[in-house]
Amino acid sequence: MNISKIDLNLLIYLDVLLREKNVTRAAGQLNITQPAMSNGLKRLRTLFNDPILVRTSDGMSPTERARALAPAIRKILLQLEETLQGEEEFNEQNSTRVFRLMASDYAASTLLPKLLQLLNKTAPNVTIDIMTPSDVTFHDVEAGKIDMAINRFDELPQSFHQKSVWRDSFSCLLSADNPVVTKFNLNSYLAAKHVWVSKTGFGVGVGMNPNDVQKLGWVDEALSRLGKKRDIKVFTRNYHVAMQLAFEDNLIATLPTKAAMLHKDDANYIIVKPPFEIPDMELKMIWSPLLHHDASHVWFRQLVIEAAKQVQLDVHG
Repeated sequence: MNISKIDLNLLIYLDVLLREKNVTRAAGQLNITQPAMSNGLKRLRTLFNDPILVRTSDGMSPTERARALAPAIRKILLQLEETLQGEEEFNEQNSTRVFRLMASDYAASTLLPKLLQLLNKTAPNVTIDIMTPSDVTFHDVEAGKIDMAINRFDELPQSFHQKSVWRDSFSCLLSADNPVVTKFNLNSYLAAKHVWVSKTGFGVGVGMNPNDVQKLGWVDEALSRLGKKRDIKVFTRNYHVAMQLAFEDNLIATLPTKAAMLHKDDANYIIVKPPFEIPDMELKMIWSPLLHHDASHVWFRQLVIEAAKQVQLDVHG
């Protein structure tokens, strides 16, 4: 194969086709017509002497050759993008840039108010667009459509850049009128009713099974190691809902301490340490290699870390 005769656009087409596995969606991603993308796929098949995508009962699926090519093509394009990206100064005072963030409800509740305060002071015309984990995919982050994702992640693609925002312990949030407050120990904790709250990773959520301990997360896994199980009355993906239910329905909300501390000055609530050990959780921010050297993105990442430091000072003094 003579590399001088290869159209670089074909590699871009291949990268998008293998991610989308659909000619029409791939064309939309690249803002070209569907016939143009179909022609690109035809040329790719000729170039590699391989079907690239074949129709199966699950839709269009990549061939073995295409699957082998995918990581190499992605790496080449990322390196080329970084090499060609020029160094530009970023003037935050005059910028009207929109930063698109995927943030879990926990991150949005605890970190983003402080981040917005800093933005108002340093970049008054910058806008942030906050999306939920169900709004985006890893591919959206990798392609640079989302500037940053802030959440707790179990697994991440190796190509992503990442940085720890903070580590957080767990606390129990209860109504001040909850009878369990007078004698709060493991037995009374287990005898009470609970509200479960969590949302990790990307994609549309699924219904929870109270008996599937491993999918319930840190709190229930910690209890399982003790041979115990809590009585979960409500499952929610929204921290504010969980905190409201703790107040209105005498449920115990066991959640990251920084979320619980949003009610530290509210006399209607009591915040106590859990009566058993729960490993700390880690909040991370991740972003695409395509944005790593962008001056505005570098500035924004630094602002996020500064906001995180201020949150921790407010919580821990």
